[in-house]
Amino acid sequence: MEVQEERKPKSLLTKTVLYFKKNGAKKGLKKIHNKFFRLETVSYERWRRGAMPSEHELARQRRESASWKQEAAREKEERSGSYPLFCIVVPMYHTPPGYLEELIASVQGQTYENWQLCLADGSETPCGRFGGERETDPRICYRFLGENKGIAGNTNEALSMARGDYVVLADHDDLLTADALYSLARAVREEPEADLLYSDEDKTDARGKKYYDPHFKPDFNEDLLRSVNYICHLLAVRRSLAQEAGGFLSGFDGAQDYDFIFRCAERARRIVHIPKILYHWRCHEASTSENPESKRYAFEAGQRAIEAHYGRLGIRAQVSGGVRPGMYVTRYERSRDPLVSVLIPNKDHGEDLERTIRSVLSRTSYRELEWIILENNSTQEETFVLYERLKKELKNVRILTWEGEFNYSAINNFGASQASGEYLWLLNNDLEMITDDCVDGLLNPCMRPEIGIVGARLYYGDNTIQHAGVIVGLGGVAGHAFVGQPRFDCGYMGRDWCTQRLSAVTAACLMIRRSVFEEIGGFSEELAVAFNDVDLCLKAGEAGYGVLYNAQVEAYHYESKTRGLENTPEKIARFNGEMDRFKEKWEGRLRAGDPYYNINLTLARNDFTLRNPYEIDYEQRIK
Repeated sequence: MEVQEERKPKSLLTKTVLYFKKNGAKKGLKKIHNKFFRLETVSYERWRRGAMPSEHELARQRRESASWKQEAAREKEERSGSYPLFCIVVPMYHTPPGYLEELIASVQGQTYENWQLCLADGSETPCGRFGGERETDPRICYRFLGENKGIAGNTNEALSMARGDYVVLADHDDLLTADALYSLARAVREEPEADLLYSDEDKTDARGKKYYDPHFKPDFNEDLLRSVNYICHLLAVRRSLAQEAGGFLSGFDGAQDYDFIFRCAERARRIVHIPKILYHWRCHEASTSENPESKRYAFEAGQRAIEAHYGRLGIRAQVSGGVRPGMYVTRYERSRDPLVSVLIPNKDHGEDLERTIRSVLSRTSYRELEWIILENNSTQEETFVLYERLKKELKNVRILTWEGEFNYSAINNFGASQASGEYLWLLNNDLEMITDDCVDGLLNPCMRPEIGIVGARLYYGDNTIQHAGVIVGLGGVAGHAFVGQPRFDCGYMGRDWCTQRLSAVTAACLMIRRSVFEEIGGFSEELAVAFNDVDLCLKAGEAGYGVLYNAQVEAYHYESKTRGLENTPEKIARFNGEMDRFKEKWEGRLRAGDPYYNINLTLARNDFTLRNPYEIDYEQRIK
């Protein structure tokens, strides 16, 4: 019998060489990059090891904050801009002594020492360490109330003890990171007009040993705040502003901090987000974070807080619960019915076009619509038969012919120049509206004077997300959030179901106020196919108008049926050229990062997972 030679397993190096020989250098480099630098997901445990400050860094912070103290002493005053005093305000009620001791230890372990801890205890008997010997740390102030005044009342008692420049809110069973107050102080030194500051946060288990579920937040986003209290912890407010806002109101117990944030944000000169984990929210059976149903009343109070916010601003709107407890939906009201011009570029695909139009009409009672079909080189006879039928059946339908080659920007600029409407609704010819009152969902918020553009939530035909807003920088340029995620999943922190400000939305279903469109010069026609909608939105933002993603307006988007895919050498070259033009035009914005995203989240994927510490841009790497 022939004896076969035993085969040794191939080494990683051998496998790599063989892959390069078979697939070529470019594909091989991309595979290596995707595996090790771009597409590898990172666990939060691993991320924390690389991101949390080392002992060496904490020691440096202590030295730096000591120098700030000396600087303030030389100036003979502790000015809030140079060495602010932070007062940590903590309402207590039946606080487990162990949890309180851990909170106090986390405050005493701060690298920044200019603080005051204000504890107001509404329990029947004094808590633990405060029932006996006198407190040795003069920075800790404890007041036994003898009665429970509720969350708001207990917090106000703690607030009344504060003597510093800023008040910092903390729960009696949570923890601050060692660099929390240092990070706040540094931010105040850099932004002296900061009236409200907040940070990212995570959760810790009942023992305070395991950390998970990090919440990496965007910069201040008023419309997201109206959808969910995303600010939460760590929150610092200038004490004078907290007093001006009226402290905490008992009518909002359970959501008293939510109501407080609204009242402070309405008055704040400058709101600063610190994109660092500075707070650990402890989770146990009774906590809202672990068991939302334990405090149903808190979510009802949250709805009232939003309604009160709208009332103070004179905004007519209705608020209801969202897809999760603690999430909310706002439906804005309007005082009039302006004409809306619906612009639909089309080349053949009459069945798709008709479905788009019929789906809108079946999902809205709004009739002040002008339909403008932008005909672009159709060849099928049935397309023109459809046009004639639509003109006979529907009110206010016009067919405008664009005889040039396909240029999405130029075609829509042409259509806008011929439109009569006060608002322009850009629609692809391959959409199918799902949401009832779809026009209201776009038009009503678009009529807010500070909003210029409103976009929608779009799905592929298989009920996965095609568009839930655009993140600038995603994939190196700009990309859609949550692509491919199941329609009914809530995504990262429920973001895809929250109406919010974003940098951009897709023009496949986009409404823009005509005056804004004209002010910013419409679409940039050098971007014929790619990134023209992102460019339009960034121009609107640059002009001072908000871009709103309304998650409650839903549609199917059977993407690119008319134009086809970018799969020919000519189309690929055009796409790459337009991408380069976009990157050159918005280089500063790309470098600064998207304010509605978070620098700790990846730009390599669209699922809001953690940024890999080794993540790099592939195109830059291979040049």
